[in-house]
Amino acid sequence: MTHITFPDISPEIVSISLFGMTFALRWYALAYIAGLLIGWRLILRAIRSPRLWSGPAPLTADQLDRLLTWIILGVVLGGRLGFVLFYQPGFYLSHPGQILRVWEGGMSFHGGFLGVVIAALIFCRREGIMLLPMADLLALATPPGLMLGRIANFINAELWGRPTMMPWGVAFPGEAAQACATLDGPCIRHPSQLYEAGLEGLLLGLLLLWLAFRARSALHRPGLIVGLFFAGYGIARFTVEFFRQPDAQFVSADNPLGLYVHAGGRGLTAGQLLSLPMILAGLWLISRARRDPA
Repeated sequence: MTHITFPDISPEIVSISLFGMTFALRWYALAYIAGLLIGWRLILRAIRSPRLWSGPAPLTADQLDRLLTWIILGVVLGGRLGFVLFYQPGFYLSHPGQILRVWEGGMSFHGGFLGVVIAALIFCRREGIMLLPMADLLALATPPGLMLGRIANFINAELWGRPTMMPWGVAFPGEAAQACATLDGPCIRHPSQLYEAGLEGLLLGLLLLWLAFRARSALHRPGLIVGLFFAGYGIARFTVEFFRQPDAQFVSADNPLGLYVHAGGRGLTAGQLLSLPMILAGLWLISRARRDPA
């Protein structure tokens, strides 16, 4: 069967041993750092372009520097706690000491999203910044980090897709291969991480950048960009869930598709269930923004 061999890329870029301990820089960590820096530069460029705004930009460069610290805390704490609460609450209630071990993996986008929302709400209240224009800027800055993070997931051979016979299927190593080791031949799976990188990161990011920097009235309508991000991400994630292998804790003999809500073999995965509120919120924000004069 035609398939793509998984590339031989180490998850660790470089590792150093000091005093009996090993410190490693991983692609996943680099993706987070690069995504935050690219997002910061995009926001900085936007607030320094007066033509994009109907009045003054919603925040200054100094405020943006302070905001970055809040966003980092929101992403890391929210992403980790979201994974703990949404995906493996039973395990972490039994092993609370494992919750803080972020370096072993386990981050949730929806949890990170909620963490950023809470951090932005607190920051806007402290600094006297209008919420919707700030939300538009944060939405504009998010897709590069999503794209890089999903590529890092692919390099780590994690969050792989369901088995497939398509010629672009990938023979993932490790747990992905062991999960269907009874097959006669290699276990070929959808590279669902790359599907998400392309839809949630590249395609959605290009659309938002074009609207913000080329369609000059987009940022004149507070809530339009963030509404498009919510709806676009939610639709992309909902779609990719059909090709993504569900988390092991949701899979059983009577629920092989890993449906979070299921009846008679039909239902939604956990990722789809968490994406529905984002789609609805996005459509509401788009409708609201379109009613406002540009």
